[in-house]
Amino acid sequence: MSLRILSLDTTSEFGSIAVFEDDRVVEEVPLYAPDGFSQLLYEHLARLLGRHKRGVTDFDCYASASGPGSFTGVRVGLAAVKGLAEAAGKPVVAVSNLKALAWFGSAPLRAVVLDARRGEVYGAVYDAALEPVLPEVVTRFSSWLASLPEGELEFISKDFSPFRAACAGTRFDAAPVVMAPRALAGAIASIAAGHYRVGKASDPASVDANYVRRADAELFWRDPRG
Repeated sequence: MSLRILSLDTTSEFGSIAVFEDDRVVEEVPLYAPDGFSQLLYEHLARLLGRHKRGVTDFDCYASASGPGSFTGVRVGLAAVKGLAEAAGKPVVAVSNLKALAWFGSAPLRAVVLDARRGEVYGAVYDAALEPVLPEVVTRFSSWLASLPEGELEFISKDFSPFRAACAGTRFDAAPVVMAPRALAGAIASIAAGHYRVGKASDPASVDANYVRRADAELFWRDPRG
């Protein structure tokens, strides 16, 4: 029986939406919304569903990135999938964007890292089954680097260039780096499908955000360099 999932990511200015069906992502649409997704998300969803001749209630499950990222962006995405799921009477899977990054890896240990602004990073380590080895944190990159476990490890990031210099001269100097795409909705849908099939999808009312750090981060989200 075909499993249909509608997924989205609005946690940064580079977002995405995707339709998952027949065990694969049938379309993923990258989005760019420097002023936020609240005004354009539903327009793009309508176009995506129209191309695939689907209605918003034609899905078995809805999925969204739960954070970390822009506080407003996280709320917009979760509110959208919770509203759709409640209208359709279907469950929701919330997926950390750090876990979505780990989906692109291949090593036994996958150290995922995102720029958190203010000189900090969001970081975590997952194993090949996408189970957490080190929990998600927000900290200085050098502190996070020092906490990483021994073993066959790769870094996964959307942009690792700001962190390369800090790896020089450390045990991670030659560690492989996987560059993940900006669009994560397809990975989120694929992860959500696995959760749904083992009964880990949730009632929409119980789904919550994964902010990782305090709310004043919203004030500093936009890069001061422009």
